[in-house]
Amino acid sequence: MDRTEKREFVASLAAVFAETSMVVVTRNNGLTVAEVTDLRRRMRAAGAQFKVAKNRLALLALDGTKFGGIEPMLKGPTALAWARDPVSVAKVAIEFAKTNEKLVIIGGALGTQTLNAAGVKALSELPSLDTLRAGLLGMLATPATRIAGVLQAPGGQLARVLAAYAKKDEALAA
Repeated sequence: MDRTEKREFVASLAAVFAETSMVVVTRNNGLTVAEVTDLRRRMRAAGAQFKVAKNRLALLALDGTKFGGIEPMLKGPTALAWARDPVSVAKVAIEFAKTNEKLVIIGGALGTQTLNAAGVKALSELPSLDTLRAGLLGMLATPATRIAGVLQAPGGQLARVLAAYAKKDEALAA
């Protein structure tokens, strides 16, 4: 990389740090190209990104961002994963690390909060943002359905009573 490429990389990484909510730092000793490609494919499917970055350039990009707490983690062969949905990036990283011992989760940061590997694992066990939204929407929709059922029930009961009286009158007339 020449200087202009390095500047562009630092600027793009700084822009990523400005707009993302979660960064996971991993150590990737000995991952093959196929394994990294598989990990990147899984990350993309979850709405996350995975990038191997030079530590020195990543440190420059971290300067002045809310993720300054991950600076001590950037030692040795590291890679960064990030996403706007903090749970999705943590889930994919932890699941891949379970099946491949060459990827080790060092830690991460959720906004200004620095997390160790156990914190990232705990975050991965939470339901995803979409699941939480669906549950909340279900809770909001349930009372409306119940109200509609309660409001509809008296009308149905009244119709059944009137039908019974009509049948009774018909039976008496016959």
